Amino acid sequence: MQNIRQDLKPVQLGQRTSPPHILTLILLAGMSACVMNMFLPSLPAMAAHFETDYAVMQLSVAIYLGFSAVLQIFVGPISDKFGRRPVILWGLGIFLLATLGCIFATSIEMFLTFRMAQAAIATSMVLSRAAVRDMYSQDQAASMIGYVTMGMAVVPMISPAIGGVLDEWFGWQAVFWALFALGAATMLLAWADMGETAQASTKSLTAQFREYPELLRSPRFWGYAMAAGFSSGAFFAYLGGAPFVGQEVFGMSPATLGFFFGAPAVGYFVGNFITGRYATRFGVNQMVLWGCGANAFGGTVSLLIFEAGYGSPVSFFGMMTLVGLGNGLTLPNATAGMLSVRPHLAGTASGLGGAIMIGGGAFLSAWVGVLLTPESGAFPLLWMMLVTAVLGLASIALVVHRERQMARKLHKPL
Repeated sequence: MQNIRQDLKPVQLGQRTSPPHILTLILLAGMSACVMNMFLPSLPAMAAHFETDYAVMQLSVAIYLGFSAVLQIFVGPISDKFGRRPVILWGLGIFLLATLGCIFATSIEMFLTFRMAQAAIATSMVLSRAAVRDMYSQDQAASMIGYVTMGMAVVPMISPAIGGVLDEWFGWQAVFWALFALGAATMLLAWADMGETAQASTKSLTAQFREYPELLRSPRFWGYAMAAGFSSGAFFAYLGGAPFVGQEVFGMSPATLGFFFGAPAVGYFVGNFITGRYATRFGVNQMVLWGCGANAFGGTVSLLIFEAGYGSPVSFFGMMTLVGLGNGLTLPNATAGMLSVRPHLAGTASGLGGAIMIGGGAFLSAWVGVLLTPESGAFPLLWMMLVTAVLGLASIALVVHRERQMARKLHKPL
């Protein structure tokens, strides 16, 4: 790593007293993504196992996202006070216990309770980003977050396919055993390599929470947060609705659905690669603007294809690569922007921004599960994805406009 903060020791993989290696941060972020979507092709089979409706089973997505959003509000200030390392390790430990609960659940109510507790893994995603911002300046942090999430993007490419195959061969519980094994390996790596990156805070935890208004009063923070929230909203709606569309509209098997389901991750990988290469050259605002534009364009084209009567698995999942590309450009850059509004509150900003994004995703995921029916086809999902993408584009456009106005005022002759 270059340009690392001067008061941090050099990175040494496997040394608990040095900053974490980039590979460790990638795996921490990737674990959260894996838990979110690896089991999705199994939703219909799980609904049958627990003898419940698909809409109820689909709540396992919304509940997970909702609790993750609430958790992130507290994770940021707690990690700013006590450090990134201990909070990540505690989060991974709780996740492992919750995963065992999911495996041995005897009712849908018990499963949903433990699924909610699995959201503790969100600490690894939130704090891996905060650790990057601890070490780098804004544009450099955007670049590094791009590389972290580029590696993370490989997970949604392959995890639904692996989950679908495990479901067909061994049943849905095998998916959660795989998550347990991955979580245990990640926890071991974090224990060995996750050195502390946060500067010690002398403030009490109560004082840390009192600093939330400092972020909430910042128009820049809200602009970046809403751009990220609305842009990712298209993807979270997809998470909630794509299993239904794939199996009920297109008649796909879990394994086939798992293969197609990872299509957005291809675009996400490319978007993060572009971010890693060019964020320092073009700046976060321009990258977010391009990302939101790509997201909206993909949603528009997909909806037009269905309106014309030519909707197919190839068009539906294929256009999601553009949505993924948009998110790959938007999320790391908007995150770096949020974390740079008040650098001394990087953990708090990461948690609050993540809560806004994930909370909105939980709502959209649950709502789309209610709206989708065999009669409606894919249209409620497509419209929801398009509307959220356009709102994301409007959010970052306002940030860019405001900063241009401020720049003109600063250069206005007296």
